[in-house]
Amino acid sequence: MDTVVGDLRYPVGKWTRPDDVSVAQRAEWIGEIAAMPAKLHAAVDGLTEEQLDTQYRPGGWTVRQVVHHVPDSHMNAYIRIKLALTEPVPAIKTYEEAEWAMLPDSRDTPIETSLTLLDALHERWVLLLRAMAQEQWARTLLHPQWGEVRLDHILSLYAWHSRHHVAHITSLREREGW
Repeated sequence: MDTVVGDLRYPVGKWTRPDDVSVAQRAEWIGEIAAMPAKLHAAVDGLTEEQLDTQYRPGGWTVRQVVHHVPDSHMNAYIRIKLALTEPVPAIKTYEEAEWAMLPDSRDTPIETSLTLLDALHERWVLLLRAMAQEQWARTLLHPQWGEVRLDHILSLYAWHSRHHVAHITSLREREGW
């Protein structure tokens, strides 16, 4: 993943689909997903309401919207994985995440609501991921823009997604001296 210096949209670089995925790499990504809620809690710890309502970059979401976006996105991922484990190549639906971020629950709800949701969601999601058999990682879903995608690639994407959004907040805090 190449990081463009100064590109605040991608503080950990853009996600790229891996070619081959090893058992060790999957375990590392599951570990990142397992650790994500604690990292997000730490990233927002002590922030004021004003800081939570600060955009992480010009034209970007506020910290509050980022916090609410993560469980929205990860719930979709969890459900997509369950669909792929129980149906042959399910066609999934995308969602307008930018529009979701503008809804009142993403703009105005205290972040503790989404942090609690994320804790519970990741507890279940990680239990599922750790229980998956080797052959299940090759199962696929049909993404309307990307075509057929393997579950180990979805895992890679959401491990990256976890790092990506935590870094939006931690890099903002670093820049602002919070």
